[in-house]
Amino acid sequence: MKTLQEYWPFLLPLIAAQLVLMITALVHVLRHPNYKFGSRALWIPVVVLFQIIGPVIYFVFGRGDDH
Repeated sequence: MKTLQEYWPFLLPLIAAQLVLMITALVHVLRHPNYKFGSRALWIPVVVLFQIIGPVIYFVFGRGDDH
């Protein structure tokens, strides 16, 4: 059976990508008041709780105009 140490070369970039996506999406949610769908109260939990897919869903469906 493989140990966790053998998976680190794969897991570390995945964890880093997830954190960068989450932080970027969270900063965007907090700085911009306009959304295509939903509100800030909806997007914060989606971005934080749904790992990689939450920020992607936000950028595809929730991100509004940057004006």
